[in-house]
Amino acid sequence: MFLGIDVGTSEVKAVLIDDEQRPQATARAILTVQRPAPGFSEQDPESWWQAVQATLNELQREVADRLAAVRGIGLSGQMHGAVLLDAADKPLRPCILWNDGRSEAECHELDGAADFRGITGNLVMPGFTAPKLRWVEKHEPELFAQVRRVVLPKDYVRLKLTGEAVSEMSDSAGTLWLDTSARAWSPELLAATHLDEAQMPRLVEGSAPSGALRAKLAERWGMADGVVVAGGGGDNAASACGIGAVRPGQAFLSLGTSGVLFVANDRFRPNVEGAVHAFCHALPGVWHQMAVILAAADSLAWWGRQTGETPQALTAAIGPLERPSPAIFLPYLGGERTPHNDASVRGSFTGLAHECDREAMTQAVLEGVAFAFRDGLEALLAAGTEVGRITAIGGGANSPAWLEIIAAVLDRPLDVPAAGDFGAAFGAARLAIAAATDADPLALCTAPATARTMEPRTGLVSAYTERFERYRALYPALKEALA
Repeated sequence: MFLGIDVGTSEVKAVLIDDEQRPQATARAILTVQRPAPGFSEQDPESWWQAVQATLNELQREVADRLAAVRGIGLSGQMHGAVLLDAADKPLRPCILWNDGRSEAECHELDGAADFRGITGNLVMPGFTAPKLRWVEKHEPELFAQVRRVVLPKDYVRLKLTGEAVSEMSDSAGTLWLDTSARAWSPELLAATHLDEAQMPRLVEGSAPSGALRAKLAERWGMADGVVVAGGGGDNAASACGIGAVRPGQAFLSLGTSGVLFVANDRFRPNVEGAVHAFCHALPGVWHQMAVILAAADSLAWWGRQTGETPQALTAAIGPLERPSPAIFLPYLGGERTPHNDASVRGSFTGLAHECDREAMTQAVLEGVAFAFRDGLEALLAAGTEVGRITAIGGGANSPAWLEIIAAVLDRPLDVPAAGDFGAAFGAARLAIAAATDADPLALCTAPATARTMEPRTGLVSAYTERFERYRALYPALKEALA
């Protein structure tokens, strides 16, 4: 058996699979987020450890014999969080999370202090780890002076499991301290935040061993000695391992609350100006890019609140697609990431006419999100990336109408997986197999069976290509109007 543990923001999830990758059991434990001030977002690192223990205790109660057969553990987790430890490896303060916005001023400072863009391939954003440390240094200097080590959320759990301070490439790329091309810590970038490599965890690849489960913990949960703990991956990279997006050009589109277009690469391919995230993948010799939109299914949920209808009812009411909606929706409800990196822009409907009934407006919302994904695709293509077929996951992928629109807007076939759990915890469990058995991770991380494919309809492709150009022209005008 092999265990994958995903340390998310809202929950910890554990997935137990056998050596044929068949799921055997799952367990969850809820987490909460603290917001001590506007724009702040924090969690107590100990809450992750308590939640991990709760999930393993549940698995022991339910499937003790299978838990006893575990030979490897893989870790995944929310990225970018700053866990500050003292000399005894105790947290000095709550973790500052990925969605914390307090360090915007520090981003501007760091951007001019070192070549963060060139070395990491990413813009300096408040979500990343390095600006958070600069904020702590400025606002909590006595605490900053006590920082012996900085780790990421899943790596704090690793420290508790193994006693080893270790991270891996995909998660570490989100700190802004990693030389993404070289897959190593950058002394220059660490120095810009008055830190050094001695305060960073040791680096391994996600499919490599990072340590072994402590003997006392193995005894507590009925496991054998020497259970290997794999390097694991950041949540999106681990999800890519679960969905099989690990070879160059393999891609997935996540149509969740936010939207992610993820593509695996054979080399470091940054596009900083297009606000594309360029990170290491969780597998050796592989990198990836992500285009991120902030309100994907969240845009439809917003429209549902305005109409008093569920998202499912709204999309079900759309008839056969014959042409684009007469209205155009810009889904910038809380700003936008790729390609604009604009926190202040807001959304809009344009082109409203008498014939714009609720169904036409719903279609415009679906199209606006699809156009935002097309913006992300264009940013990826500008970086030299080739994108062919795309696997569609997330709650929005259950809507045939939305998939038909996205397939036509992107002019790419969308594959929808057969029912199953292919998330980050499953990907982490696959990495555990690689670390414990020395199996080829590329061979392990295969794509799941496809339930159906949505091919782009030729007539819609040409219509949406013209409408996309109108959509793109609206952002500069909207930005100027809101200035």
